[in-house]
Amino acid sequence: MVTLWWSIAGPAQHAPENRATAGGNAMRSWFLTIVAVGTAIGALALHGPTAAQTRHFSFGYDQPRTTGFGVAADIFSASLGTSSKGTMAIDQFPGAQLGQEPQALQKIRTGDIDFLITSTANAATLQPQSGVMSLHYLFTSEAQLARVLADPAVIAAMRAMFDETVTGAHVLGLATLGLRDLYGKKEIHRVEDLKGLKIRVQATATEDAIFPGYGAQTVHMPFGSVYTSLQTGVVDMAENGVNVYMANKHYETAPIMSMTQHEANNSLVWVSDKLWSSLNEEQRAWVQAAADEVSRTQPARALALETESQARLTKLGVKFVTDVDKSGFVAAAMPFQDKLAGELGPHAVKILALVRAVK
Repeated sequence: MVTLWWSIAGPAQHAPENRATAGGNAMRSWFLTIVAVGTAIGALALHGPTAAQTRHFSFGYDQPRTTGFGVAADIFSASLGTSSKGTMAIDQFPGAQLGQEPQALQKIRTGDIDFLITSTANAATLQPQSGVMSLHYLFTSEAQLARVLADPAVIAAMRAMFDETVTGAHVLGLATLGLRDLYGKKEIHRVEDLKGLKIRVQATATEDAIFPGYGAQTVHMPFGSVYTSLQTGVVDMAENGVNVYMANKHYETAPIMSMTQHEANNSLVWVSDKLWSSLNEEQRAWVQAAADEVSRTQPARALALETESQARLTKLGVKFVTDVDKSGFVAAAMPFQDKLAGELGPHAVKILALVRAVK
Protein backbone atom coordinates (compact mmCIF):
# COMPACT_ATOMS: atom_id res chain seq x y z
CA MET A 1 0.00 0.00 0.00
CA VAL A 2 2.90 2.39 0.80
CA THR A 3 4.55 1.63 -2.52
CA LEU A 4 1.35 2.30 -4.38
CA TRP A 5 0.92 5.69 -2.68
CA TRP A 6 4.53 6.60 -3.54
CA SER A 7 3.97 5.67 -7.16
CA ILE A 8 0.95 7.92 -7.46
CA ALA A 9 2.50 10.83 -5.59
CA GLY A 10 5.99 10.44 -7.06
CA PRO A 11 5.61 12.09 -10.47
CA ALA A 12 4.09 15.21 -8.97
CA GLN A 13 7.34 15.93 -7.09
CA HIS A 14 9.37 16.43 -10.29
CA ALA A 15 9.51 19.62 -12.35
CA PRO A 16 7.04 19.44 -15.23
CA GLU A 17 9.57 21.02 -17.69
CA ASN A 18 11.73 17.87 -17.59
CA ARG A 19 9.24 15.58 -19.24
CA ALA A 20 11.77 12.85 -19.99
CA THR A 21 12.82 12.63 -16.35
CA ALA A 22 9.23 12.71 -15.14
CA GLY A 23 8.21 10.06 -17.62
CA GLY A 24 11.10 7.85 -16.57
CA ASN A 25 10.26 8.20 -12.92
CA ALA A 26 6.61 7.41 -13.66
CA MET A 27 7.56 4.26 -15.50
CA ARG A 28 9.88 3.24 -12.68
CA SER A 29 7.15 3.92 -10.10
CA TRP A 30 4.61 1.76 -11.87
CA PHE A 31 7.23 -0.97 -12.28
CA LEU A 32 7.89 -0.91 -8.54
CA THR A 33 4.16 -1.02 -7.93
CA ILE A 34 3.80 -4.13 -10.07
CA VAL A 35 6.73 -5.75 -8.24
CA ALA A 36 5.19 -4.93 -4.87
CA VAL A 37 1.81 -6.32 -5.88
CA GLY A 38 3.46 -9.45 -7.23
CA THR A 39 5.37 -9.88 -3.97
CA ALA A 40 2.15 -9.57 -1.97
CA ILE A 41 0.44 -12.15 -4.16
CA GLY A 42 3.42 -14.44 -3.74
CA ALA A 43 3.21 -14.07 0.05
CA LEU A 44 -0.45 -14.97 -0.03
CA ALA A 45 0.36 -18.00 -2.16
CA LEU A 46 2.86 -19.13 0.46
CA HIS A 47 0.88 -18.40 3.59
CA GLY A 48 -2.79 -17.95 2.76
CA PRO A 49 -4.00 -21.32 1.45
CA THR A 50 -3.23 -23.24 4.66
CA ALA A 51 -6.26 -21.70 6.30
CA ALA A 52 -8.28 -21.59 3.09
CA GLN A 53 -7.62 -25.21 2.16
CA THR A 54 -8.01 -26.80 5.60
CA ARG A 55 -11.00 -29.12 5.58
CA HIS A 56 -12.84 -29.70 8.83
CA PHE A 57 -14.52 -33.00 9.63
CA SER A 58 -17.00 -33.96 12.33
CA PHE A 59 -16.03 -36.70 14.76
CA GLY A 60 -18.87 -37.88 16.98
CA TYR A 61 -19.20 -40.14 20.00
CA ASP A 62 -21.75 -40.50 22.78
CA GLN A 63 -19.47 -40.41 25.83
CA PRO A 64 -17.85 -37.41 27.54
CA ARG A 65 -14.52 -36.10 26.24
CA THR A 66 -12.84 -37.37 29.42
CA THR A 67 -13.42 -41.03 28.51
CA GLY A 68 -11.45 -43.39 26.29
CA PHE A 69 -13.56 -42.17 23.37
CA GLY A 70 -12.02 -38.72 23.85
CA VAL A 71 -8.58 -40.32 23.99
CA ALA A 72 -9.26 -42.08 20.68
CA ALA A 73 -10.52 -38.90 19.04
CA ASP A 74 -7.48 -36.94 20.26
CA ILE A 75 -5.08 -39.56 18.91
CA PHE A 76 -6.90 -39.67 15.58
CA SER A 77 -6.97 -35.87 15.30
CA ALA A 78 -3.28 -35.43 16.12
CA SER A 79 -2.16 -38.11 13.67
CA LEU A 80 -4.34 -36.83 10.84
CA GLY A 81 -3.29 -33.23 11.42
CA THR A 82 0.39 -34.19 11.30
CA SER A 83 0.14 -36.43 8.24
CA SER A 84 -1.93 -33.92 6.27
CA LYS A 85 0.26 -30.98 7.36
CA GLY A 86 -2.79 -29.25 8.76
CA THR A 87 -5.00 -29.60 5.69
CA MET A 88 -7.39 -32.02 7.44
CA ALA A 89 -8.76 -31.05 10.85
CA ILE A 90 -11.08 -32.83 13.26
CA ASP A 91 -13.94 -31.14 15.12
CA GLN A 92 -15.02 -33.33 18.03
CA PHE A 93 -18.65 -33.69 19.12
CA PRO A 94 -18.66 -35.70 22.38
CA GLY A 95 -21.52 -36.48 24.72
CA ALA A 96 -23.99 -37.60 22.03
CA GLN A 97 -24.18 -34.11 20.52
CA LEU A 98 -24.73 -35.76 17.14
CA GLY A 99 -27.03 -38.42 18.57
CA GLN A 100 -26.68 -41.53 20.68
CA GLU A 101 -25.04 -44.48 19.00
CA PRO A 102 -28.06 -46.03 17.24
CA GLN A 103 -28.94 -42.67 15.69
CA ALA A 104 -25.31 -41.76 14.96
CA LEU A 105 -24.81 -45.05 13.13
CA GLN A 106 -27.59 -44.04 10.77
CA LYS A 107 -26.20 -40.52 10.33
CA ILE A 108 -22.73 -41.68 9.35
CA ARG A 109 -24.25 -43.91 6.68
CA THR A 110 -26.04 -40.90 5.17
CA GLY A 111 -22.90 -38.78 5.37
CA ASP A 112 -24.24 -36.42 8.05
CA ILE A 113 -21.30 -37.40 10.29
CA ASP A 114 -17.77 -37.81 8.91
CA PHE A 115 -16.13 -39.93 11.60
CA LEU A 116 -17.65 -41.81 14.52
CA ILE A 117 -16.79 -44.08 17.44
CA THR A 118 -19.37 -46.62 18.58
CA SER A 119 -19.37 -49.79 20.63
CA THR A 120 -19.11 -53.08 18.79
CA ALA A 121 -22.28 -54.07 20.65
CA ASN A 122 -24.40 -51.27 19.23
CA ALA A 123 -22.89 -51.90 15.81
CA ALA A 124 -24.63 -55.28 15.96
CA THR A 125 -27.78 -53.41 14.88
CA LEU A 126 -26.07 -53.08 11.47
CA GLN A 127 -24.11 -56.34 11.45
CA PRO A 128 -25.32 -58.89 14.04
CA GLN A 129 -22.05 -60.83 13.85
CA SER A 130 -20.40 -57.92 15.64
CA GLY A 131 -21.91 -59.43 18.77
CA VAL A 132 -18.98 -61.85 18.84
CA MET A 133 -16.93 -59.12 20.53
CA SER A 134 -19.46 -59.10 23.38
CA LEU A 135 -18.93 -62.74 24.30
CA HIS A 136 -18.31 -62.99 28.02
CA TYR A 137 -14.86 -63.92 29.28
CA LEU A 138 -13.49 -63.97 25.74
CA PHE A 139 -10.68 -61.67 26.86
CA THR A 140 -8.46 -63.16 29.54
CA SER A 141 -6.79 -59.95 30.74
CA GLU A 142 -6.44 -56.26 30.00
CA ALA A 143 -3.04 -56.91 28.43
CA GLN A 144 -4.45 -59.52 26.06
CA LEU A 145 -7.33 -57.18 25.20
CA ALA A 146 -4.89 -54.45 24.15
CA ARG A 147 -2.93 -56.90 22.00
CA VAL A 148 -6.09 -58.16 20.30
CA LEU A 149 -7.24 -54.68 19.32
CA ALA A 150 -3.90 -53.89 17.69
CA ASP A 151 -3.68 -57.24 15.89
CA PRO A 152 -3.76 -56.67 12.09
CA ALA A 153 -5.59 -59.94 11.43
CA VAL A 154 -8.35 -59.12 13.90
CA ILE A 155 -8.74 -55.61 12.51
CA ALA A 156 -8.87 -56.90 8.93
CA ALA A 157 -11.48 -59.52 9.86
CA MET A 158 -13.67 -56.92 11.58
CA ARG A 159 -13.45 -54.58 8.61
CA ALA A 160 -14.28 -57.36 6.16
CA MET A 161 -17.28 -58.37 8.27
CA PHE A 162 -18.82 -54.91 8.13
CA ASP A 163 -17.88 -54.24 4.51
CA GLU A 164 -19.83 -57.33 3.47
CA THR A 165 -23.20 -56.02 4.65
CA VAL A 166 -22.99 -52.37 5.73
CA THR A 167 -23.43 -49.66 3.11
CA GLY A 168 -22.63 -45.98 3.53
CA ALA A 169 -19.82 -46.37 6.08
CA HIS A 170 -16.58 -48.25 6.65
CA VAL A 171 -14.78 -49.49 9.76
CA LEU A 172 -11.23 -48.13 10.03
CA GLY A 173 -9.99 -49.54 13.32
CA LEU A 174 -10.65 -50.73 16.85
CA ALA A 175 -10.52 -49.15 20.31
CA THR A 176 -11.74 -49.92 23.83
CA LEU A 177 -13.08 -48.53 27.06
CA GLY A 178 -11.70 -51.43 29.07
CA LEU A 179 -13.61 -54.28 30.69
CA ARG A 180 -17.21 -54.07 31.89
CA ASP A 181 -18.33 -54.52 35.49
CA LEU A 182 -21.71 -54.60 37.25
CA TYR A 183 -22.99 -51.71 39.35
CA GLY A 184 -26.05 -50.96 41.43
CA LYS A 185 -27.05 -50.79 45.10
CA LYS A 186 -26.17 -54.43 45.81
CA GLU A 187 -22.82 -56.17 46.15
CA ILE A 188 -22.20 -59.06 43.77
CA HIS A 189 -19.79 -61.70 45.07
CA ARG A 190 -20.83 -64.74 43.04
CA VAL A 191 -23.05 -65.58 40.09
CA GLU A 192 -25.94 -66.61 42.35
CA ASP A 193 -26.23 -63.00 43.54
CA LEU A 194 -27.66 -62.02 40.14
CA LYS A 195 -30.69 -64.29 40.36
CA GLY A 196 -33.85 -62.38 39.42
CA LEU A 197 -32.15 -58.99 39.06
CA LYS A 198 -33.08 -56.67 36.19
CA ILE A 199 -29.91 -55.58 34.43
CA ARG A 200 -29.64 -52.97 31.69
CA VAL A 201 -27.51 -54.50 28.93
CA GLN A 202 -26.52 -53.60 25.40
CA ALA A 203 -29.00 -54.77 22.80
CA THR A 204 -27.25 -57.81 21.35
CA ALA A 205 -28.21 -61.44 21.02
CA THR A 206 -25.06 -62.22 23.00
CA GLU A 207 -26.21 -60.32 26.07
CA ASP A 208 -29.75 -61.67 25.83
CA ALA A 209 -28.45 -65.23 25.85
CA ILE A 210 -25.70 -65.04 28.46
CA PHE A 211 -27.21 -62.90 31.24
CA PRO A 212 -30.22 -65.21 31.67
CA GLY A 213 -27.62 -67.95 32.07
CA TYR A 214 -26.52 -66.07 35.18
CA GLY A 215 -30.13 -65.98 36.38
CA ALA A 216 -30.69 -62.29 35.54
CA GLN A 217 -33.31 -60.52 33.45
CA THR A 218 -32.05 -58.30 30.60
CA VAL A 219 -33.46 -54.83 29.93
CA HIS A 220 -32.67 -52.74 26.84
CA MET A 221 -32.67 -48.94 26.86
CA PRO A 222 -30.60 -46.06 25.44
CA PHE A 223 -27.50 -45.28 27.46
CA GLY A 224 -28.84 -41.82 28.25
CA SER A 225 -31.73 -43.38 30.20
CA VAL A 226 -29.59 -45.54 32.50
CA TYR A 227 -29.01 -42.95 35.25
CA THR A 228 -32.71 -42.27 35.78
CA SER A 229 -33.64 -45.94 35.46
CA LEU A 230 -31.20 -46.86 38.22
CA GLN A 231 -32.54 -44.03 40.33
CA THR A 232 -36.19 -45.01 39.94
CA GLY A 233 -35.69 -48.77 40.15
CA VAL A 234 -36.67 -49.54 36.56
CA VAL A 235 -33.47 -51.60 36.58
CA ASP A 236 -31.55 -53.02 39.53
CA MET A 237 -28.14 -52.88 37.93
CA ALA A 238 -26.23 -51.79 34.84
CA GLU A 239 -22.81 -52.70 33.51
CA ASN A 240 -20.00 -50.69 32.01
CA GLY A 241 -16.37 -49.68 32.46
CA VAL A 242 -15.17 -47.77 35.52
CA ASN A 243 -14.32 -44.58 33.66
CA VAL A 244 -17.69 -44.44 31.89
CA TYR A 245 -19.40 -45.11 35.23
CA MET A 246 -17.54 -42.16 36.73
CA ALA A 247 -17.78 -39.75 33.80
CA ASN A 248 -21.56 -40.15 33.61
CA LYS A 249 -21.94 -39.98 37.42
CA HIS A 250 -23.81 -43.27 37.60
CA TYR A 251 -22.19 -43.80 41.00
CA GLU A 252 -24.62 -41.22 42.38
CA THR A 253 -27.54 -43.63 41.94
CA ALA A 254 -25.58 -46.91 41.96
CA PRO A 255 -22.79 -46.56 44.52
CA ILE A 256 -21.50 -50.15 44.41
CA MET A 257 -19.45 -51.59 41.55
CA SER A 258 -18.66 -55.29 41.51
CA MET A 259 -15.54 -56.11 39.45
CA THR A 260 -16.85 -58.99 37.35
CA GLN A 261 -14.86 -57.93 34.24
CA HIS A 262 -17.24 -60.13 32.29
CA GLU A 263 -16.98 -58.45 28.91
CA ALA A 264 -14.78 -56.13 26.88
CA ASN A 265 -16.03 -52.62 26.17
CA ASN A 266 -14.81 -52.66 22.57
CA SER A 267 -15.32 -49.90 20.02
CA LEU A 268 -15.11 -49.18 16.31
CA VAL A 269 -13.76 -46.16 14.45
CA TRP A 270 -15.98 -45.40 11.44
CA VAL A 271 -15.74 -43.17 8.37
CA SER A 272 -18.68 -42.24 6.17
CA ASP A 273 -18.59 -43.52 2.60
CA LYS A 274 -19.55 -40.03 1.41
CA LEU A 275 -16.34 -38.63 2.88
CA TRP A 276 -14.19 -41.63 1.98
CA SER A 277 -15.24 -41.40 -1.67
CA SER A 278 -14.25 -37.72 -1.77
CA LEU A 279 -10.66 -38.38 -0.65
CA ASN A 280 -7.73 -39.10 -2.91
CA GLU A 281 -5.40 -42.03 -2.28
CA GLU A 282 -2.93 -39.99 -0.24
CA GLN A 283 -5.67 -38.59 1.98
CA ARG A 284 -7.14 -42.05 2.50
CA ALA A 285 -3.71 -43.25 3.59
CA TRP A 286 -3.53 -40.43 6.16
CA VAL A 287 -6.97 -41.33 7.51
CA GLN A 288 -6.16 -45.02 7.74
CA ALA A 289 -2.84 -44.28 9.44
CA ALA A 290 -4.68 -42.20 12.04
CA ALA A 291 -7.07 -45.09 12.74
CA ASP A 292 -4.13 -47.52 12.96
CA GLU A 293 -2.53 -45.26 15.53
CA VAL A 294 -5.74 -45.38 17.58
CA SER A 295 -5.77 -49.18 17.52
CA ARG A 296 -2.10 -49.29 18.49
CA THR A 297 -1.99 -46.75 21.32
CA GLN A 298 -5.50 -46.01 22.61
CA PRO A 299 -6.14 -49.25 24.54
CA ALA A 300 -3.25 -48.74 26.98
CA ARG A 301 -4.32 -45.17 27.68
CA ALA A 302 -7.98 -46.16 28.07
CA LEU A 303 -7.04 -48.94 30.49
CA ALA A 304 -4.96 -46.48 32.52
CA LEU A 305 -8.07 -44.32 32.80
CA GLU A 306 -9.89 -47.29 34.36
CA THR A 307 -7.30 -47.54 37.13
CA GLU A 308 -7.24 -43.79 37.72
CA SER A 309 -11.04 -43.61 37.83
CA GLN A 310 -11.29 -46.41 40.38
CA ALA A 311 -8.83 -44.62 42.65
CA ARG A 312 -10.75 -41.35 42.40
CA LEU A 313 -14.11 -42.99 43.04
CA THR A 314 -12.77 -44.89 46.03
CA LYS A 315 -11.83 -41.55 47.59
CA LEU A 316 -15.42 -40.38 46.98
CA GLY A 317 -16.75 -43.34 48.92
CA VAL A 318 -17.79 -45.64 46.08
CA LYS A 319 -17.66 -49.30 47.10
CA PHE A 320 -15.69 -51.61 44.80
CA VAL A 321 -16.21 -55.34 45.30
CA THR A 322 -12.87 -56.75 44.20
CA ASP A 323 -13.21 -60.29 45.56
CA VAL A 324 -15.82 -61.47 43.05
CA ASP A 325 -15.70 -65.21 42.55
CA LYS A 326 -15.66 -65.33 38.76
CA SER A 327 -15.60 -69.11 38.50
CA GLY A 328 -19.40 -69.40 38.43
CA PHE A 329 -19.67 -66.68 35.79
CA VAL A 330 -17.01 -68.32 33.63
CA ALA A 331 -18.59 -71.75 33.96
CA ALA A 332 -21.95 -70.35 32.83
CA ALA A 333 -20.50 -68.23 30.01
CA MET A 334 -17.97 -70.51 28.32
CA PRO A 335 -20.47 -72.88 26.67
CA PHE A 336 -22.04 -69.89 24.95
CA GLN A 337 -18.88 -68.80 23.12
CA ASP A 338 -18.74 -71.38 20.33
CA LYS A 339 -22.51 -71.81 20.27
CA LEU A 340 -23.31 -68.11 19.81
CA ALA A 341 -20.45 -67.52 17.38
CA GLY A 342 -21.75 -70.36 15.22
CA GLU A 343 -25.27 -68.95 15.32
CA LEU A 344 -24.05 -65.45 14.46
CA GLY A 345 -22.21 -66.58 11.34
CA PRO A 346 -18.87 -67.39 9.70
CA HIS A 347 -17.29 -64.00 10.36
CA ALA A 348 -18.02 -64.39 14.07
CA VAL A 349 -16.49 -67.86 14.10
CA LYS A 350 -13.34 -66.56 12.39
CA ILE A 351 -13.00 -63.58 14.73
CA LEU A 352 -13.51 -65.78 17.79
CA ALA A 353 -10.63 -68.00 16.65
CA LEU A 354 -8.39 -64.99 15.92
CA VAL A 355 -9.04 -63.48 19.35
CA ARG A 356 -8.32 -66.77 21.11
CA ALA A 357 -5.04 -67.07 19.20
CA VAL A 358 -3.73 -63.80 20.66
CA LYS A 359 -2.07 -64.63 23.96
